[in-house]
Amino acid sequence: MFGKKKQPPIKSLIAHGCLIEGNYTFAEGLRVDGDVVGDIRSQPEHPSILVISETATVTGAIHAEHVIINGRVIGPVVATELMELQPKAHIEGDVSYKALEMHQGATIEGQLRPLMGETEKPTLKLASNGA
Repeated sequence: MFGKKKQPPIKSLIAHGCLIEGNYTFAEGLRVDGDVVGDIRSQPEHPSILVISETATVTGAIHAEHVIINGRVIGPVVATELMELQPKAHIEGDVSYKALEMHQGATIEGQLRPLMGETEKPTLKLASNGA
């Protein structure tokens, strides 16, 4: 997934039943179980992980290193390292990624755009239900 990089800890939570209106910037890790109307962006100088759970809805742009989605996102998503789309993920917007893992049941209403360096090719991993 992240290769040899250690994932940052999730230190912030937007709980189920909460509504955040406005842009949200975080460092290291954020889990969203509630609703956000506004952009969510990680601080670029820190490694980051963003988890959008199955109970969450985000209406706005998302930008982080490692993004895991199992809820609903209305807006563009950029994962500068890894994008994981869980079975209940639903995205209405374009998705940009360096590496992509997409489970059966996840849906995207938008374009998939790989982020590529000069000679790099994006990694696409198909998730399976088996071992």
